[in-house]
Amino acid sequence: MEFIDFLGKRADDMWELGLGHAAVVGISVVLASVIGIGLGVLVYRNRRARDFVLSLTGAMLTIPSFALFILLLGPLGLGARPVIVALTMYGLMPVIRNTVAGLNSVDPAVSESAQGMGLTRIQRLLRIELPLAWPIILTGIRVTTLTLLGIAAIGAIVNGPGYGELIFTGLARVGTPVAVNLVLAGTLGVVVLAILFDILFHVARRLTTSQGLR
Repeated sequence: MEFIDFLGKRADDMWELGLGHAAVVGISVVLASVIGIGLGVLVYRNRRARDFVLSLTGAMLTIPSFALFILLLGPLGLGARPVIVALTMYGLMPVIRNTVAGLNSVDPAVSESAQGMGLTRIQRLLRIELPLAWPIILTGIRVTTLTLLGIAAIGAIVNGPGYGELIFTGLARVGTPVAVNLVLAGTLGVVVLAILFDILFHVARRLTTSQGLR
């Protein structure tokens, strides 16, 4: 009951922080998707290039988020910019991996048939291969989004927007009556955003994928 009262009093803050949290994650996911799909398209036919790109982006995931945010603080300053750059880096690997997997799953006979019909390499990619690979690519983008929603909360250490502000404020007040409510409110906000984004991806999948591929 006390927590419900707390949420009621902080409703405006919850709404404002939620918009900021969703914004930095949304921007980062768009950037990671554009860069990741582009890199996936470039390397999926070349094993050495593919392994190198996947290894490099996989290594980015091993960098502790606290350390990466602090390292980006120098060149980018406080605020949303270091958070967006860090989240974009963390989001690349799942998108690239699923783009490669999706494109490699396309039946070669389909591409050969399209080539026989006179379609160029770019036309085959845009009209045949990417649409067929899209469900797998979209799954990678969804995984990236849900992962970044959690990491974005840590961006509060560099004054990034989002529910991390509540969580870190609560941690700084451990031992006081309000500490648990602050941490719970921030955590609940992230969970609610994750559910909303997941619903959005479910709708996007239905709207952008042909019925035979669902």
